[in-house]
Amino acid sequence: MLKTTTPTVEGRPIQEYLGVVVGEAILGANIFKDIFGSITDIIGGRSGSYEREMGKARKIAIAEIEAQTRALGGNAIVGIDLDYEVVGEKGGMMMVSVSGTAVRLG
Repeated sequence: MLKTTTPTVEGRPIQEYLGVVVGEAILGANIFKDIFGSITDIIGGRSGSYEREMGKARKIAIAEIEAQTRALGGNAIVGIDLDYEVVGEKGGMMMVSVSGTAVRLG
């Protein structure tokens, strides 16, 4: 499925706008304990474990918007926006939210 952060696809007219699609994935507090518990994974201020978990959450959220788009009869998503938020009591969870517009391209 074609996915883009731009509002149009060059050379492919949008035949129909099908609606906004949203996918979310939340990483719980246990993830943070596991990630920060393995301090040896942090090199130069980066955590490979944390980055892998965020990547998994992003893939889950994107898979959700793809499934919603297919269910609406679409073949592409335009105007994709990714957002990362700390949520929950005491900021104990991280949420990845992905939204876009499901469309049918010509």
